[in-house]
Amino acid sequence: MTTPWIVLATIVGYFIVLFIISWLASRRADTTTALTGGRQAPWFIVAIAMIGAPISGVTFISVPGYVVGSSYSYMQMVLGFAVGYLVIAYVLMPLFFRRRLVSIYGYLEERFGGKTHKTGAWFFFVSKMLGAAVRFLVVCVTLQALVFEPLGIPFVFNVIATIALIFLYTLQGGVKTVIWTDTLKSLCLILSVVLCIVFIAQSLGLNFAQMASAVADDESSRVFFFDNPKEDTYFWKQFLAGIFMVIAMTGLDQDLMQRTLASKNVAESKKGLIVSGVTQVFVVGLFLVLGTMLVLYTRHAGIAMPEKNDALFGLVARHETMPVVMLVLFVLGLIAAGYSAAGSALTALTTSFMVDILNRDIKADNAALGSTRRIVHIAMAAVMGVIIYVFFLLNNDSAIKMVYSLASFTYGPILGLFAYGMFTRRAVRDRWVPLVCVAAPVLSYFLQQFCKQQWDYTIGFELLLYNAALTIIGLICLSTGKKTNPA
Repeated sequence: MTTPWIVLATIVGYFIVLFIISWLASRRADTTTALTGGRQAPWFIVAIAMIGAPISGVTFISVPGYVVGSSYSYMQMVLGFAVGYLVIAYVLMPLFFRRRLVSIYGYLEERFGGKTHKTGAWFFFVSKMLGAAVRFLVVCVTLQALVFEPLGIPFVFNVIATIALIFLYTLQGGVKTVIWTDTLKSLCLILSVVLCIVFIAQSLGLNFAQMASAVADDESSRVFFFDNPKEDTYFWKQFLAGIFMVIAMTGLDQDLMQRTLASKNVAESKKGLIVSGVTQVFVVGLFLVLGTMLVLYTRHAGIAMPEKNDALFGLVARHETMPVVMLVLFVLGLIAAGYSAAGSALTALTTSFMVDILNRDIKADNAALGSTRRIVHIAMAAVMGVIIYVFFLLNNDSAIKMVYSLASFTYGPILGLFAYGMFTRRAVRDRWVPLVCVAAPVLSYFLQQFCKQQWDYTIGFELLLYNAALTIIGLICLSTGKKTNPA
């Protein structure tokens, strides 16, 4: 069996399992359940789902390749993620559960007003749509090289076919389907990465102790960077960026919060968040170790390094010196990460657009609500497909860097809005908030360029903090002097 058919067989097998899970999860589910998950998900299922939830095709492909140019510096951010999860569990989750929010951006209307609510929702829409498109682009490009190109099928058909599959399995079950498919995804990811490490070690003739020694001795496994504060790999920049990045991209992201909001109560959601936050440190560690093993194998087999580091994992997985099972594991992990992440993003975009932008009441007539949800779901899928294709034409950067660079600009205003709302009691002039939230990312961009040109100082992913700070300063300027009820 040739490579394209091996990959297709793996995809078909995975989707059969995925559709079975989707069908089981969607039984007796109405539109309200699709938007909220029924608020009955066990905490340990949410924890397993949340382990894999932030891991997309970008993580699966880009993080192992990231070690080539940046070693294990990404782990400094991941350590910050773990701290950020504690903040989400003990600060944000009590707030969201106390208000029984379907969309977390409903808080902004309660605290500031309708214009701020819409602003937060639109920034989430742009952030999630662009981020999901970048993440899924990686999957589509890889599948194009493995399957569609050898069969003479153009990239645009690749995008249409994969978006259609995601649309179909998320249409009925909604959030409930997302939780159970993310659980499958987490298990597949961990299994794939562990077995890939094992197969590479066997190919190199290394036992566990020898493998650990080889990884530790390789220059690509350096974790901490304290030597140059001007570099974007400097520890404190990465660590602090990690804390606030996960607060913004997880705690203030409807996509990822829709899982924890489906928990039975706030105590259950805290358990799931803390367990998943700690576990993710070890899971990302496995990805980084895999990256070093891939580098060691390319040296051993005389394989030339790819032009783009993101291509490293796929290059080794399908190399003629590797067993077929390595390719199957690579494809399994890739589609588990990619399709699940895109599916959950599509569900979250549908929920937020209906509740925050269209102002639909989820307690309204279920038939009318269901019809609107299907139309919005189709529209979200179509827009995502178009953006993926545009990014395919424009993309020249490492995917993992692109995701966090985009997030630094688009999630900054969201972080600033929630921080100001939760830690002050001052009201603001609601109608001017959209202007502040647009100005903050623009000013952040010019600040980034100025620091680089004037002082050769690189503002990396911590740009998110500058962006949020500028938003808060703008809100202070809009303060009316009146006080509102505490958050």
